[in-house]
Amino acid sequence: MDVRWGGFTGSLDDAINEGVRRGYNHPDNTLRASVVADPQFDRKNTKDNTPAVIFTEIVPGDKLEVTVAAKGGGSENKSKLVMLNPGDSVVDWVLKTVPTMGAGWCPPGMLGIGIGGTAEKAALMAKESLMDDLDMHELQAKKASGAELTKVEALRIELYEKVNALGIGAQGLGGLATVLDIKIKMYPTHAASKPVAMIPNCAATRHAHFVMDGSGAVYLTPPSLDLWPDVDWTPDYNKSKKVDLDALTPEEVASWKPGDTLLLNGKMLTGRDAAHKRIADMLARGEPLPVDFKNRVIYYVGPVDPMKGEAVGPAGPTTATRMDGFTEMMLAQTGLIAMIGKAERGPVAIEAIKKHKSAYLMAVGGAAYLVSKAIKTAKVVGFADLGMEAIYEFDVVDMPVTVAVDAGGTSAHITGPAEWQKRIASGEFKTITLEAV
Repeated sequence: MDVRWGGFTGSLDDAINEGVRRGYNHPDNTLRASVVADPQFDRKNTKDNTPAVIFTEIVPGDKLEVTVAAKGGGSENKSKLVMLNPGDSVVDWVLKTVPTMGAGWCPPGMLGIGIGGTAEKAALMAKESLMDDLDMHELQAKKASGAELTKVEALRIELYEKVNALGIGAQGLGGLATVLDIKIKMYPTHAASKPVAMIPNCAATRHAHFVMDGSGAVYLTPPSLDLWPDVDWTPDYNKSKKVDLDALTPEEVASWKPGDTLLLNGKMLTGRDAAHKRIADMLARGEPLPVDFKNRVIYYVGPVDPMKGEAVGPAGPTTATRMDGFTEMMLAQTGLIAMIGKAERGPVAIEAIKKHKSAYLMAVGGAAYLVSKAIKTAKVVGFADLGMEAIYEFDVVDMPVTVAVDAGGTSAHITGPAEWQKRIASGEFKTITLEAV
């Protein structure tokens, strides 16, 4: 409480937002402007990700500690809050809730859980817990050594094991790893209450932490790229089928099966939430669309602006379920024949896909930079005022995708986890151990 502020006018929030504004407008910034003002009505992009969501805590000391999290909407949208009865089981609620979250949060990742306080306090604790380092392997080693665990540590391990036993797996297609860690924070609560919040975080933890002591600016050294695996991906023409988007027919789309891997070549259109809403409004008014979707494929994406000679910046898929309510309209009224996105499709979209003998293809979530390398040219062809939500035309070469829903309505996001859950329950993988690296 011995910190004095200086060097700016206005409030602390004003100063923080000016820093956010400068950071996102910096010419070397590689992250997208995603924040929209007026969340209910106009939803206009602020172009610089302001205003930030800010929480401040005043504590003893003469230093300022700052934690920054640039979090995507795909995982944030899967946040859950419940007011349990005091005698209800948190474990049971988590195991019932995680499967309803789908794969839009890009598992495997982390789950942050806040227990106690009030509704808003539980949510804040869940978010704060995600700022902690991954230490599940250390916790497992402690248990294996016979050392006594705290009640919270024991609960973390129990949830970690039981959530992974659900078999949801990477990208929701089934597998052994759904969560890499479970974090829990608790706070006293009313005798009649047990608020519980759960917030997932994908593997893209864009966090920064620094301490200011009044001596001047703090400079953070970027982590070395040598800390990450050297990804040298090349198309596998033996296991994957090349698809010419410029000559794609409904008959070819109908021949794809769940799990097929495709390499897309040619021109595709893009569009996500705002574009679909505007298309729906234009069709309802009988107005012509800015582009012809007949026999075209649409990619659910909001790309980052290009830098230093790039055709486009990082261009990873967005969560496809948000477009489920528009799927029947797009397939029935525009001539669209296939879609690309992230994670699963819901019952409404699957029924429309089956009805129109279409298909839904899944691009890899959390790999936006790598996906963008397949995009050779990009241009806005409609709704330019929507910024990153405009309709683009991409020309792609060997863009890798997986058939997630085929023309018969079979979804790999349903069949995959179901198969893996059975295999895990059978004990098939009990001899496999996961080790820290």
